[in-house]
Amino acid sequence: MESLFKTVQSVPLNHYILLSAIIFSIGVMGVLLRRNAIIIFMSIELMLNSVNLLLTAFSVYRGDAAGQVFVFFIIALAAAEVAVGLAIIVMVYRNTNSVDINVLNRLKW
Repeated sequence: MESLFKTVQSVPLNHYILLSAIIFSIGVMGVLLRRNAIIIFMSIELMLNSVNLLLTAFSVYRGDAAGQVFVFFIIALAAAEVAVGLAIIVMVYRNTNSVDINVLNRLKW
């Protein structure tokens, strides 16, 4: 286990920050530019995973496990989000026969 920490610490922290920023930016662009609800949820998951990567990297570099505890809670939150989000998408698809978010105007009263 100690060799894993040395491997993670051998990569400069700036590289983790840059990678996390790139992944987060891809997620933001997916949320803003796509109209498919499934792609939007996948983009939100990308953003959450980039935050997890950053929290884990900072946690290892500081030698503090608090960041990894936050990662555990974020993963639990993401699992709940996927379960509820997919249930909503299934219900929207049953009513509109589409997962395009522009079609959701049909669900208004």
